[in-house]
Amino acid sequence: MSPTPELCNLAEEFLESYRSETRLDYIDRKHIPSREGILEILRLCLELLYPGYHGRQDLTSENIGDHVVVVLATLREKLQLQIERCLCYDQERCGETASGPASCSGDARRKTSEFLSALPGIRSLLVLDAQAALDGDPAATSLDEVILAYPGFLAITVYRLAHQLHLLGVPLMPRILSEWAHSRTGADIHPAARIGRSFFLDHATGAVIGATAEIGDRVRLYQGVTLGALTLPRDRQGTPLEQAKRHPTLEDEVTIYSNATILGGKTVVGRRAVVGGSVFLTHSVPAGHKVSMENPRLRVRPGSLKSPGDSRPEI
Repeated sequence: MSPTPELCNLAEEFLESYRSETRLDYIDRKHIPSREGILEILRLCLELLYPGYHGRQDLTSENIGDHVVVVLATLREKLQLQIERCLCYDQERCGETASGPASCSGDARRKTSEFLSALPGIRSLLVLDAQAALDGDPAATSLDEVILAYPGFLAITVYRLAHQLHLLGVPLMPRILSEWAHSRTGADIHPAARIGRSFFLDHATGAVIGATAEIGDRVRLYQGVTLGALTLPRDRQGTPLEQAKRHPTLEDEVTIYSNATILGGKTVVGRRAVVGGSVFLTHSVPAGHKVSMENPRLRVRPGSLKSPGDSRPEI
């Protein structure tokens, strides 16, 4: 079917847009990771971390060994390809062409091997996270429920995988993973954040954990909690210090209730402290202390029973 003049004119408008504004296209460049390929890697990781819950559901003690070998081989191939694309993309973006694709390939092979070797340790951490959810939520009836249904646990799972890729220096891929989890769970956890053992993110929706946040062991956060930055620190010349610590630190066994906002790189919430709901905090809290808002003053007054069809507002 030949294009109509109308479609040809519309296509020319797009081409002119591409020529005049290049910030939203990836033309005449070679290397870009595949978002779909990265999400396939996540699916394979979930199948390894939670066998029987994700992927094949006919696993037995007799066939699990062969299954793991097949999944690992597939994961290694797909992961190495996407890491190589990410590394070459980063070189291309920064204008670095001297080392070339050969260097990307070698680095990708090494980083892939290191990531795969880290997966058993990540699974051990996730066992503690799942148990923390079961222990911390009276509504949870089993670990099966936590693994299959809890958005906070999915967000933590993806964070721990993305964090490992971040530690390995893989560009872009960790953010693609974390923002996918953000869109699915409502929790926005930056891959660079440091989170300890037995972490429980209850409900998950609206939780934000910034890049330089540090969270200790056995910490519990509820929905809507923000661990954010006040402003970007600057040096004496006024230049932003992008690597400076901008987000707070929560020590071991801290509990932060819903919609609390804690800001600033120098803000430290001490061990076993409790921060109540809707608190806005920009200074440190000593260990064992509790922070809460005063009860708001509510006004309750009787309403009027209007007749049907009366659209006059109540005052």
